[in-house]
Amino acid sequence: MSTSDEHEGGHEHHLPATEDWPHGFGEASWWPFITAIGGSGIYVGAALLVLAMGESALVSTTIGAGVTVGSIGLFLAGIYGWLYHAFVVDFWERGTDHHSGRTLKFAMLLFLGSEVATFGAGFVYYFFVRGTDVWLAAEIPEVWGSLVVVNTVILIISSVTLHYSHVALRNDNRSGFLKLLAVTLLLGVIFIGGQVYEYYEFIVHKGFTIGEGIYGSAFYGLTGLHGLHVTMGAVLLGIVFVRGWYGQYSAERHTSVSTASMYWHFVDVVWVFLVVVLYLGANVV
Repeated sequence: MSTSDEHEGGHEHHLPATEDWPHGFGEASWWPFITAIGGSGIYVGAALLVLAMGESALVSTTIGAGVTVGSIGLFLAGIYGWLYHAFVVDFWERGTDHHSGRTLKFAMLLFLGSEVATFGAGFVYYFFVRGTDVWLAAEIPEVWGSLVVVNTVILIISSVTLHYSHVALRNDNRSGFLKLLAVTLLLGVIFIGGQVYEYYEFIVHKGFTIGEGIYGSAFYGLTGLHGLHVTMGAVLLGIVFVRGWYGQYSAERHTSVSTASMYWHFVDVVWVFLVVVLYLGANVV
């Protein structure tokens, strides 16, 4: 059989070329790989911090903290690059012409479903350890205070400002949309700063660390996971603000504003649960 016959008969096997794939799916991307490395590094950093505790520490606290901070930065950079090249740049000019807004909103709902499972697993762990004898024998520190109240109020207000920012956009009030979105973003950054300051107060002044018993691991695990999600939400809102500044949204074109809002409202609701369970309910037998 000749080479041409092989081509016609379809018996020749070859690797798929870029042009064989739909546009946007044939290009390789390093961003998911970078994100995975950053996510894995966070766990490595947490393990190093645990190994740095106690009198016979195996590593320096500086090493653990450095790996953790660097991994978080790498993770956020990977998430930004992944989201930007997979979604933002593709819709920068044409919006959702090739993908309906309903499809993208449904995709966000599916993603939030996975997030519910993630936080749900954390809450299941927390309630499981609360029923053990180790919890009853543990010394639970006092974590409730004015700072968590202020932080909670700030995050709730940010949900309100984001809602009315979206309302302003749908009413063709671009100025009101941008101003309220900027306020939302600012409140989100303040919340993140407040949580970092709270960690500083607990660790430095109260000696309450992640290795401080069973409550410490649950507290820092859940609040740290939430803080990471708020940071990701702030990145999303930042992208939305830049696009809004360049006039790429209108009353008829605002799908990414809707999806980012869904994510932000979700992390706000999770925080309320965290406050009730971890802050208020920790000392309740």
